[in-house]
Amino acid sequence: MKKYISTLYELQLLDDQLDELQASLGDLPASINHIKEEIRFRESGIEERRQEIQDIEVKIEKNHEEAEKLKETINKSQKERFSVRSNKVYDALSKQIDHAEDTIKKMSLENEHLGHKSVTLAEDIELMQPEIKDMHKELAEKEGELAEIQKASEKERKKLEERRAAVEAQIKKPDLNVYLRVRKARAGKAVATIKRESCSGCHSVIRPNNLLEIRKEDKIHTCEYCGRILISDRITEEVEKEFSI
Repeated sequence: MKKYISTLYELQLLDDQLDELQASLGDLPASINHIKEEIRFRESGIEERRQEIQDIEVKIEKNHEEAEKLKETINKSQKERFSVRSNKVYDALSKQIDHAEDTIKKMSLENEHLGHKSVTLAEDIELMQPEIKDMHKELAEKEGELAEIQKASEKERKKLEERRAAVEAQIKKPDLNVYLRVRKARAGKAVATIKRESCSGCHSVIRPNNLLEIRKEDKIHTCEYCGRILISDRITEEVEKEFSI
């Protein structure tokens, strides 16, 4: 059982080193992801504006065609109005003409508004395109910087990952699940050592009877305060002495 508990601590040490390698990348991964999101957002914005411009062009053309039809209707009604003998028919034709003229005016104003909107959208696109170009340039620079850092530590990372996989394979699935859950909840530290009769993770004092049980090294113990796996100081010393990459 002692060897099994030692394996859990070895897994923690390996994860610590992998975490250090990840930390050496700084904020580059997050920065790269942020730039990619900004590029996607702006490219999507440009595509939406282009589509809106196309829709505007279709609407303007439709209004123009409708206005031409209404003008024909007006001309026809005006001619008919001069030949009718009934006041009722004359008034109906007059209303028809007035309505058509009002509709043409409304469509003309709408087309004017749509034209201004189309210009504004086109200007937005012109402003966004250089921004996207600059972002692509910044992205390429940061990705290049990240690649260089990763290349420098590639061999070490690969060696650590291979060793970690071998160590993880020795741990039972329920215990591994506990380890992974606590590691996620406790900033990467799932295994704690005993320091001055306290948990090295949360610094809570370990009760004397619990200390005795932990030092028997015959089963896995967890901190009653933070939930980390607790190992004896002897295992700590032995594993750290033998641990090397």
